[in-house]
Amino acid sequence: MHYQGESWGYYMPTRSMASDPMERVVKLASESAVVVFSLSSCCMCHAVKRLFCGMGVNPTVYELDQDPRGKEMESALMRLLGNSQAVPVVFIGGKLIGSMDRVMASHINGTLVPLLKEAGALWL
Repeated sequence: MHYQGESWGYYMPTRSMASDPMERVVKLASESAVVVFSLSSCCMCHAVKRLFCGMGVNPTVYELDQDPRGKEMESALMRLLGNSQAVPVVFIGGKLIGSMDRVMASHINGTLVPLLKEAGALWL
């Protein structure tokens, strides 16, 4: 079930699935070419979504603050990243890219576009 998000990507409500939050994160991350785990009030989350939108990529966005189990998934993402800043977290082609700093570094050094093309999120 897809719901059109704001001006970018899709917001997908998370239905009941795996009971382990880490399993949920991995499953959700593998279901679309580009997945962003976000908080609707986070300015860095907004910036990364705008970056992808500006590139012509429509990520699937999971707003953790709108999910009843979002806090659990946020904790799982923190463990996955190994730091205290859990969002935004970006997966491309089911692979963890990281948070905003890793996405921007990849964009600046020219490795982001090839990743997006390989995942089928960008055709140009």
